[in-house]
Amino acid sequence: MDYPNTGTAEWLANCCACCVPEISNAFARSRIQFNVVSGLLFPAAGNAEQYYQRGWREIEEWVQAAGVLRELSYARVGFLGHTYPGMLDMYSDFTMHHAQLGAHVEVLEMDDLHTRVQSATEDEIIAKIAEIKDVFDIAAPGKDKISQPVTDEAMRWSATVAVGLDKLVADFDLNGLTYYYRGLNGNANEELGATLIIGNSLLTARGVPAAGEGDLKTCMAMLIMDRLGAGGSYTEFYAMDFDEEFILMGHDGPGHIQISAGRPVLRGLGLFHGKRGYGLSVEFNVQLGPITILGMTQTAEGRLKLLAAEGESIPGSRLEIGNTNSRLRFGLDPAAFMDRWCEHGPTHHVALGVGHQLGKIRKLARLLDLELAVVG
Repeated sequence: MDYPNTGTAEWLANCCACCVPEISNAFARSRIQFNVVSGLLFPAAGNAEQYYQRGWREIEEWVQAAGVLRELSYARVGFLGHTYPGMLDMYSDFTMHHAQLGAHVEVLEMDDLHTRVQSATEDEIIAKIAEIKDVFDIAAPGKDKISQPVTDEAMRWSATVAVGLDKLVADFDLNGLTYYYRGLNGNANEELGATLIIGNSLLTARGVPAAGEGDLKTCMAMLIMDRLGAGGSYTEFYAMDFDEEFILMGHDGPGHIQISAGRPVLRGLGLFHGKRGYGLSVEFNVQLGPITILGMTQTAEGRLKLLAAEGESIPGSRLEIGNTNSRLRFGLDPAAFMDRWCEHGPTHHVALGVGHQLGKIRKLARLLDLELAVVG
């Protein structure tokens, strides 16, 4: 405004800030959720232009957060088998997820998958093998003692199970899947449970996030990251490198192969990491550049809680052991970051996505009325 020459009428025409705290107070006392975006609706010259950019950026993020809220509210997430025995951080209450996220948890039996694997036709299996070979590079046995060739037999069995997983998702109309089954002494459940990584990596890449070890909370975090367009790969903390100051993070699968740096790799393993059986596993590192990790945990009071951090995926060699693994650097040194992250009582898994997504995650947490802890 031309302050010395502005009268009461023009002042009142620009007095938009006055009513915002007033309305905010009324909403807060009435327990009506509200969110404020301050800025300019139309482009402006000079310094004011940044407030036009800011305003519409904030609106775009609120719209995206609201879209994810709707996705969660209508999501159907399958729980196949049981949680990895003894991993107390991952035990979770299905009703908590219904009540606090709106998502429906569909409890599935291994029999549901067995039946669909057995129904796979020859044409479906051949087509799935072709899809796998189109997506993945095939690794020769490496230096790891448990590394093995990718055999035609292992490829066919993985493709057959992947066909069964596709049918399971279609028949139960699933938007996500978490799974684990230990099996025993090479029985049918062990054989099936050890062959889910490839099929579930393909599902994750097409928007049906799959989390291993029966980790329902991380599956929900993966769903959030996927719907934000960030990927959301099933990931855990591996190691802290104090020489080069990064944290090595990944998992033995499944991974979100859409955010792989280059083509993902299939590697044969004679013994899986942390589970019974053997077979094919997925290996890659996430795209270089900005990244975000999102974890979902729960408090002693029975509330779901989000944890997030923004960082960077940095270049460097990776482990060639049939696991996803990436060098991630956050705003704190590795030791300080790990201390701060663990103060919030996290689970040991997160959803790893590309880009910096914290602005959208903050808005979604507010819409969900969930606590969000940010580390970094």
